[in-house]
Amino acid sequence: MKKIGFLSFGHWTPSPQSQTRSAADALLQSIDLAVAAEELGADGAYFRVHHFARQLASPFPLLAAVGAKTKKIEIGTGVIDMRYENPLYMAEDAGAADLIAGGRLQLGISRGSPEQVIDGWRYFGYQPAEGESDADMGRGHAEVFLEALTGQGFAQPNPRPMFPNPPGLLRLEPYSEGLRERIWWGAGSDATAIWAARLGMHLQSSTLKNDETGEPFHIQQAKQIRAYREAWKEAGHTRTPRVSVSRSIFALVDDRDRAYFGRGGKEQDSIGYIDDKTRAIFGRSYAAEPEELIRQLKEDEGIAEADTLLLTVPNQLGVDYNAHVIEAILKHVAPALGWR
Repeated sequence: MKKIGFLSFGHWTPSPQSQTRSAADALLQSIDLAVAAEELGADGAYFRVHHFARQLASPFPLLAAVGAKTKKIEIGTGVIDMRYENPLYMAEDAGAADLIAGGRLQLGISRGSPEQVIDGWRYFGYQPAEGESDADMGRGHAEVFLEALTGQGFAQPNPRPMFPNPPGLLRLEPYSEGLRERIWWGAGSDATAIWAARLGMHLQSSTLKNDETGEPFHIQQAKQIRAYREAWKEAGHTRTPRVSVSRSIFALVDDRDRAYFGRGGKEQDSIGYIDDKTRAIFGRSYAAEPEELIRQLKEDEGIAEADTLLLTVPNQLGVDYNAHVIEAILKHVAPALGWR
């Protein structure tokens, strides 16, 4: 059994061809799609975070709103760029959103991805320490965030407070018990996947990773996942680790699907460079009639290794069509693969 959810980048554009023409459209339709996905039986509603772009950015108001409008579905991110984050303020926001959602947050965080602007985190007031890279800074912010989520007190109380304090050092409030165990790391390399395992974070692996062996993307991803699980075991964690992968998958079941995605063109992996220096491999997309799609997906070793599959959705096509995309996978594909 796999958990199946969706991942939305929350794009918007004023183009007449878009069903999502403003930031308000992107946010409100994200809530509506999460509600629809829950009604269809999907397991997760996840949202990408990009700064300086016509996409979803600050995630916690959206996560809290989704949490208030739904009952069961997991609510997450994929991923929050920790180079931009004040980890203590983020811990407060995350705790509040998780309490509103009744403990359903599954927060994906990472050191970030290619940006719309140069060193955008500098505009947010952050810069690496001497001898530190921006990736080091992001991982450092993540470690502070994880520590804050443990609920341990660390701040010296004022001897003359406005309100009475509990005894001892003070922790951040509101505190949501269990959230520390629902943090995921978006790993672009085998090494960062292993680092995440040692810190007790779940693993998110997307459709992009460092090209470390020259093998097909899904094979490299499967090896990354196995290395992560081995590191988790060696670290001695008693919890069961979770792993998600994301894919663009479209079952062609009606004329709309064939018009949008039936022409093909992305059936092969591709190679590119991140920040002009890191060679990366981008995984293929899938679009086919259900029987052929089932055959193709059986050969994807990355999906086979994961317990959670996130379907990247074309959010600008509107809530109704994206609900149809999710339903087509749940109804026509997942049962034949043993995912349901």
